[in-house]
Order: sequence, then structure tokens, then C-alpha cells
Amino acid sequence: MLQFYVLIIVKDSAHLIAPFAGSGFKSKRDYLFGSIDMDIQLVPGNSAGTVTAYYLSSLGANHDELDFEFLGNETGQPYIVQTNIFVSGVGGREQRHYLWFDPTVGFHKYSFRWSTQDIFFLVDGVPIRHFKKSTAYPYPERQPMGLYSSLWNGDDWATRGGLVKIDWRYAPFVASYRNFRVVPASAAPPVDLSKLAWVNRNYMVYNYCTDRPRYPTTPPDCM
Repeated sequence: MLQFYVLIIVKDSAHLIAPFAGSGFKSKRDYLFGSIDMDIQLVPGNSAGTVTAYYLSSLGANHDELDFEFLGNETGQPYIVQTNIFVSGVGGREQRHYLWFDPTVGFHKYSFRWSTQDIFFLVDGVPIRHFKKSTAYPYPERQPMGLYSSLWNGDDWATRGGLVKIDWRYAPFVASYRNFRVVPASAAPPVDLSKLAWVNRNYMVYNYCTDRPRYPTTPPDCM
């Protein structure tokens, strides 16, 4: 079990380490279904341009992937969490929500609940996304996935579409982790779907399902 871990990105004294500078880790095991939790404390202060990613992924061009991506912000601005789902290498299913608390002043639990029938993304046990298996669209059920996390320089897109860059005067940027846990999905507490409606009503800021310029025809998993 991961008890405590930190990820850090810094600027080299002469130049950026690399355009995509960052650090990360991976679980020793891969998993096919389960309830997978991690307590994370996100980068405090001016984190604009940084991305803290916490995700499940298999390998290869036709990989499956479930993403939490925490998009850095200027001091005092709300954090946005972006979720996405890839099946057989195809993603494009982004949703974005504001968090309803400051995730930099303490640890909060971020969870995947992945079963043979559906997937929940949860924050402190509150569902922010539900993806159901259907015959109308693919579902990730064949490829075991490892748990990854990374903290990296995403300032070409992460904050206001790339308009706000990393301010390296605030480096090092640090995210902290503890209490990695994996149990069978059936052993996890039930999900309160009424809270999902509350989150989407009050905190959703983007949903690929309603992005008509991008998807003139509603994606089948949105119907």
C-alpha cells in the first residue's frame, strides 16, 4: 500500500528540463475491475499550467484509459477536474467540473469504481461521472489497467486553453499522495446517484455530449 508519496516538477537553473517536464509513478500490478482509491493533496498556490493526472491505463495504441486530470490555476481560482474515457485508443469523452472545496489544503479521496456494468468517478465518495455499459458503444472490459499518476508541464493547454503559462518563480510544484487502496467493486459502498445530479447541476463546466460544434451528431454514449 502506498502510504505517502510526492510528485515534483522544477525548472532547471538554466532552462526548462523539457517541454513536457514532469514526474510520475505506476502501480506494480494491473487490475481488471475494482474500486481504486487514492488520497491526493494538489499543488497549492499558483499552479497555472501544471496538470496533476491520476489515471488507469493499459498499454499500446489500442489502450483503454480512465482519467482524472486536475488543471492548475492562478492563485485563488477554483481547481477544475477533467475526466475522460478511452476505449481501444479512442477518447474524446471529456467532462469538466469545478471542485466544491480547496483541494490544496488537505487530502481528498479520488476513486474509480469500475465493474463489469458501469464506471463511476468519485470525489470523497461523491460521484461526478457515471459511464454505463451498452451495446451501442464500446466499454473497457478486456484490458487490465495499471494505476498511474503524474505531475507535468501542460501549459500549452491546461489553464485557460494555454493562455496562462507556468510561473516558475513558484516552483517546485508538489502534489502529495497517500492511502492507495484496491478492493473488489462489489465490496465498495453504494453510490448515491442523487449526488451526481447535484454535482452536474452546480459544478459542471463542460460536457462533450453537448458540444455541438465538436459533435454535430450526439455521441451514442450520451443518449
